[in-house]
Amino acid sequence: MSEARILLADDDEELCQLLGDYLGREGFAVDVAHDGDSALKRAQAGDYDAVILDVMLPQRTGLELLRELRRSSQLPVLMLTALGEDIDRILGLELGADDYVPKPCNPRELAARLRAILRRTRGEAEGGRVVDLAVGPVALRAASRSVTVRGEPVQLTGTEFNILAVLMREAGRVVSKETLSQDVLGRPLGPFDRSIDVHISKLRRKLGPAADGESLIGTVHRGGYLFRVVDES
Repeated sequence: MSEARILLADDDEELCQLLGDYLGREGFAVDVAHDGDSALKRAQAGDYDAVILDVMLPQRTGLELLRELRRSSQLPVLMLTALGEDIDRILGLELGADDYVPKPCNPRELAARLRAILRRTRGEAEGGRVVDLAVGPVALRAASRSVTVRGEPVQLTGTEFNILAVLMREAGRVVSKETLSQDVLGRPLGPFDRSIDVHISKLRRKLGPAADGESLIGTVHRGGYLFRVVDES
């Protein structure tokens, strides 16, 4: 993987120094911002591959920044959340974050999560390289990482795109949450981890219903999810 440019947004200068030094040794080029306003400007103007974003930032919170950024950009975002603050994690995912790491964080885990995000934004999900797919009203194009529903474009984050790719590849078959977490997020599913559920909820809203009025993505109790094969003729 070639060197990736990362924007690290956190008001803890000592932590930024520690993480920046570690990520630099791991082959990342890291720029730092210590408040929400400057972080947003740099994220919108800079040629970054991903953003590491703390929830608690002065001037503009990380969640406010993420909401504004998602109006014009699908730049991958890894949220830093306080340990045990599940509401911040869920809100971050609903606003378009790709994944999260609880603070205090292990720099090695942070680097691993970043690499997983970059692999999937480059079309290299853990479960295999993404290929062109068309199932029912949905068409997925690997090269452009684009999705259309009945010919109309749908804007997805990198994580949403790769979850959809896995589900469409296995259309009509159940894919467990554990498989989705491992193949797409690059990590095992934790016992109280709702990341996959939140991403699926967002995908359902963006894709809309099938011709029969039901969701294109079905839920199998204690099993996982499946992309439904529905005749729309």
